[in-house]
Amino acid sequence: MTLHEPPDEAVSGLTATEAREFHKIFVTSFIVFLIIALIAHALAWEWRPWGGHYSMIDGASHVAGLITSAFA
Repeated sequence: MTLHEPPDEAVSGLTATEAREFHKIFVTSFIVFLIIALIAHALAWEWRPWGGHYSMIDGASHVAGLITSAFA
């Protein structure tokens, strides 16, 4: 190798072909993760919409009231 030739390996130790393959796998897995996350958020929104007047603390307050009234 002379000073003007590009190196066969990058700093990571991967060749250009290996780097492209890794990038392809990385992007594919990221897209799959993103789709799963979007589906999970949509299902959570359907179950308990956030940003409105409804919150999970309402249910907890009700249960706490039942428990304290049972022991009072």
